[in-house]
Amino acid sequence: MTTRYRTTAILAGIGLAASFLYVRAKTRQAEQENPPQGKFVDVDGVRLHYLERGTGPTLVLLHGNGVYSKDFETSGLLQQAAAHYRVIAFDRPGFGYSERPRSTVWTPEKQAALLHRALAQIGVESAIVLGHSWGTMVALAMGLQQPDVVRGLVLLSGYYYPSVRLDVALSTPAIPVIGDLLRYTVSPVLTRLMWPALAKRTFSPLPVSKRFDAFPRWMALRPKQLRASAAETALMIPSALALSTRYAELKVPAIVVAGTRDKIVDCGHNSERLSERLPDSQLQLQAGVGHMTHYAHPEKVMAAIGEIAAQVGEPVHMRTPEAEALAQASESGV
Repeated sequence: MTTRYRTTAILAGIGLAASFLYVRAKTRQAEQENPPQGKFVDVDGVRLHYLERGTGPTLVLLHGNGVYSKDFETSGLLQQAAAHYRVIAFDRPGFGYSERPRSTVWTPEKQAALLHRALAQIGVESAIVLGHSWGTMVALAMGLQQPDVVRGLVLLSGYYYPSVRLDVALSTPAIPVIGDLLRYTVSPVLTRLMWPALAKRTFSPLPVSKRFDAFPRWMALRPKQLRASAAETALMIPSALALSTRYAELKVPAIVVAGTRDKIVDCGHNSERLSERLPDSQLQLQAGVGHMTHYAHPEKVMAAIGEIAAQVGEPVHMRTPEAEALAQASESGV
């Protein structure tokens, strides 16, 4: 029996070592193929990466869990918005090329405070803030903390009220030691195998967008990003619970956008309920759409941003066709 256990342990060790080497190779390949495309800003010892495109009133984009700023580019929203706004799309702490020190519990409030200081450091005095999914909680926290800076909010497919979440069980990679072992070995491999099913559920009932094929999967499967994703999964319920007590205090206008067939967050329990609670809000439901509202109807998201801009008196910058062609050529490297 001892020999049997020893053999099993040796095989398990070999398997973990092979997984470690494979994950390390895929991580290096992903970062070589997808180097940082934006700028960096150091705030309170945290290095943040962000994309900046376009000119005009400032629009800040905050991505959801599991992805990074690239998601707004593959959806096409970043390019469309850059035709009218100065767009700043952050990699939130731990995602993309931004750091996430373990010394801090990165609640929406902590992220909001950090991003506000980052905006001040790069010269942004006021902005419209758009958040998708987990990013909506950060956007709301920014609006609550800095109503003089955040002119208005556009909230896409958000989770705003606590509810039972089976995916909390997936937060193991955030646990020190055991989680570290898993996220450098088997977790990235298993998550890659589950990726098609996860994407299908996220986009359902619509098919997975062809544009999403351009999203670099292994950037999201790197060990550092898996830790951030797992930590945010674990923080979902307590974060929504803490924020939900303050929604009535929000002083800035908001447009709440949600898909009626969202399988990730129930729009009735979350978006419809939030819209009723906010002092100055408008609810825009996308019929037959799932969680990825910015892929399904980016033009409707742009219209919502425009409505907020008009409401708060932001003059929207319009490029001429010639300037737009030059900007697109520059962004594509031509």
